Amino acid sequence: MEQVLGFGGFFFRAERPDELAKWYRDMLGIDFVPTDADQKPWSPEGGATVFAPFSADTTYFAADKAFMLNFKVRDLGAIIAQLEAAGISVTRLDDMPGIGKFAHLADPEGTPIELWEPE
Repeated sequence: MEQVLGFGGFFFRAERPDELAKWYRDMLGIDFVPTDADQKPWSPEGGATVFAPFSADTTYFAADKAFMLNFKVRDLGAIIAQLEAAGISVTRLDDMPGIGKFAHLADPEGTPIELWEPE
C-alpha cells in the first residue's frame, strides 16, 4: 500500500494572516511560506509526528477549536522563558514519564498550541 510521507503543510484560516505568520516566525522560529523558488520553507528536524484525533468532548484543549498544534522543542524551560519575556502566557503541564514535558499556550488568534520536550 502506498502511504503519505508526512505533512507537506498545515493550512488554516486567520483573521490577520500576515501578522500571525510574523508571530509564528518571531516566537517559535517557523519560517514564512516561500513565495518563489529561491526561498525555502520551514524544515523541522523533529522526527516522527503524532496524528491523533481526539474525542469531540475533550477538555485537553479549547472546546471552540477543532485542533491544537503540537511543536517539539529541545529545551522547554528555555522556550517558556523566551515566550514569557515576550509577554505570552504559558501554562506548564505535568511531565509524562517516558513521553516528556509539556506546556500550553495560544497564538494571538486563540489557536491552542502545545510545546513538547520529548524524553
